[in-house]
Amino acid sequence: MGSELDKYSKQTNRRLVIGFIIILLIIGDGLIYLFYGKGSAISGLICIGAGFVPIIFIWASLQVVEKIAKRSRVDEVEE
Repeated sequence: MGSELDKYSKQTNRRLVIGFIIILLIIGDGLIYLFYGKGSAISGLICIGAGFVPIIFIWASLQVVEKIAKRSRVDEVEE
């Protein structure tokens, strides 16, 4: 049963992140486009993209650490 809860948790987190990104792009950048125009909306997209770079770097680092920890745990069980 624990595996099902982990799977559900990962799926829920994935959906929340995708929803956040969609809302950020559609509402956030859409409002910039409506009030300030196309050029400002493009600048907004560039800033959003630049803001995601450190987030993606941190996420990737945590994924690497998680894989190392899981591999270490498996090695301890086998010994």
